[in-house]
Amino acid sequence: MNIYPDAPGHRNVDTSIAAAEALAPKLGRLQRMAEQAIRDAGLKGLTADELAARLEMDRWSIQPRTSELKRKGLIRDRGIRRPNATGKQAIVWIAK
Repeated sequence: MNIYPDAPGHRNVDTSIAAAEALAPKLGRLQRMAEQAIRDAGLKGLTADELAARLEMDRWSIQPRTSELKRKGLIRDRGIRRPNATGKQAIVWIAK
């Protein structure tokens, strides 16, 4: 069995485990989509909200992919921040 970041993470709670198991078959595709969108953004990069909008996906489905991609060493924090939908400052991700 795969482990994080090659498998979705969960919080050892039944609902979280069920969500991770449901997502597992799609994980590789979602990670590839997220990585490509971040790569396509170049040095401008993308926040998680911007990434979700670009992919026309729910932020809650795509934001965890940034943590996985970072752990895999495929993307990195650009060191700048932009406001997200709540007005809080968000990490801008770029490809390594």
